[in-house]
Amino acid sequence: MNKTDKMLVGERTFCALLLVFSLVIFYLAYQISGFSSANSPGAFPIGVAVVMLLSAIKITLEMLGKAKPDCDGWLDAFQQFRRQHFPKAVLIFGLLAVVYLAAIQWASFYVSTFFFLVLSIVYLRGGSRVLNAVMIAGVLLVMIYLLFSLAFSVYLP
Repeated sequence: MNKTDKMLVGERTFCALLLVFSLVIFYLAYQISGFSSANSPGAFPIGVAVVMLLSAIKITLEMLGKAKPDCDGWLDAFQQFRRQHFPKAVLIFGLLAVVYLAAIQWASFYVSTFFFLVLSIVYLRGGSRVLNAVMIAGVLLVMIYLLFSLAFSVYLP
């Protein structure tokens, strides 16, 4: 690395969060069964935590040689981060997903899934072909119903 490489906006925060989460996962995994054996219940989560910890250390070492990102204060850094990682389509689709998850509680699974699929397809296509979206959502809903009721014998509410 040379000093001409720029650090990405939010890279330090990501590295710090990765380090903290890996230590928390390691602690929680150790509490499952400790280091009792390689095939114990906590062995896989401990391995995941170690890989995350090694990744955080590698990213930190690579970051040391980089120049700071081009931003003027925390507000500019936040706006750059939001534009890069959370464009408008991602935010709206995420909002649709949250509303869908909340709607499952008071509407049936099938009704909320139908409207979620229709709205998602219409939004992601830019508002065109609404009838096509309704037909696709209907076919997908029939397939979901058949799959869960016939193949898995699970009846969704």
